[in-house]
Amino acid sequence: QMFETYLPVAALLLVAFLFGGMLLFSAGFAAFLFKYLPSSDVRMLLRKVFPPFYLFVIFSSGLAVVLYWCFDEFNAALMTGVMLTTVFARQVLMPAINQATDSGNKRRFIWLHGFSVILTLGHIITAAVVLSRAVV
Repeated sequence: QMFETYLPVAALLLVAFLFGGMLLFSAGFAAFLFKYLPSSDVRMLLRKVFPPFYLFVIFSSGLAVVLYWCFDEFNAALMTGVMLTTVFARQVLMPAINQATDSGNKRRFIWLHGFSVILTLGHIITAAVVLSRAVV
């Protein structure tokens, strides 16, 4: 009985934590850095920050998959999508963006970075959908 009561609450809090973390990192942290640091320093810092950020998203969404799997397969599927596409972003997209930057290929950088921004917005929206399903 207690398991059935607290599991949905734990899953909801976890996705709220994920949603807030992604939103703060994407809209707050990066904008803050660009406002107060030289762009060359920002690039170097972001290269160091993105791998742990992606791990945060991967592990949080992965744990949400496990929790939701017990009582809401749709939300589990949504969080699986976030987790898998974040693995792709960390292992494939991020190195490609760095390579484009290092080689001076601005056109490729703009395209890949734009794709990563859209992907992250998709993750934030997906988390918002999961959260909204708890109150609707």
